Amino acid sequence: MFEVVEVKVREGGGIVYYSTNGLNLAIGDYVIIEAERGLDYGVILSPREVILDSDVEQPLRRIIRKATDADLKKIRESEKKAKQAFRVCLKKIEEHKLDMKLIQAEYSFDRSKVIFYFTAKGRIDFRKLVRDLAAVFKIRIEMRQIGVRDEAKLKGGFGPCGRPLCCTKFLKEFGTVTMRMAREQNLPLNPAKISGLCGRLMCCLAYEYPNYKDSNQITAEGQQSAFKDSDGVLKPMSEVDH
Repeated sequence: MFEVVEVKVREGGGIVYYSTNGLNLAIGDYVIIEAERGLDYGVILSPREVILDSDVEQPLRRIIRKATDADLKKIRESEKKAKQAFRVCLKKIEEHKLDMKLIQAEYSFDRSKVIFYFTAKGRIDFRKLVRDLAAVFKIRIEMRQIGVRDEAKLKGGFGPCGRPLCCTKFLKEFGTVTMRMAREQNLPLNPAKISGLCGRLMCCLAYEYPNYKDSNQITAEGQQSAFKDSDGVLKPMSEVDH
């Protein structure tokens, strides 16, 4: 068994379970964590919980420590450097005339790499761009193409409910959302009224969909049974009690 918490890795990273490593942590704490290469940082999103070995997604990485004042200072400095890196990358994209929209730049905690998030309609050959950026920053460059829902997750904002976007706060991954879910809940089928900031159907449409689906099915079966006689044969409308 493992004691774990959910950690949002950096601003643009995913939400991942990390071993607490025996540390006393609270929601909102910044922490230094093990990464694929070196160290990174994140923020605690959930209380501690114990999970079975079979439920662990491997590899289960550890939280190294709660962020110190020096760590937080370094994170803030990296955020400033990331803004400068964003401007440099934006200029390089224009020079190479690449059809891509730069969304955000981000440094890892140990500054061993800088990550650039972008959207594009198709595949982009950014090899020359990466070489130019590597020559400027002298560290590893990562280009990550994301979708419109990922863009909303990175930028954040508020939904029609007045609360912060679910994808920013707690969603680990984006599930399938369909118009049928809205129909089952008797919501208006006007996309403008049931779409989020990303322009796609709101993720929350899926939250209560199973309950509405089951409830509607029970109601439909009850109505159908009212139109049957004692032998289970459908009655003519003229014989149905009003």
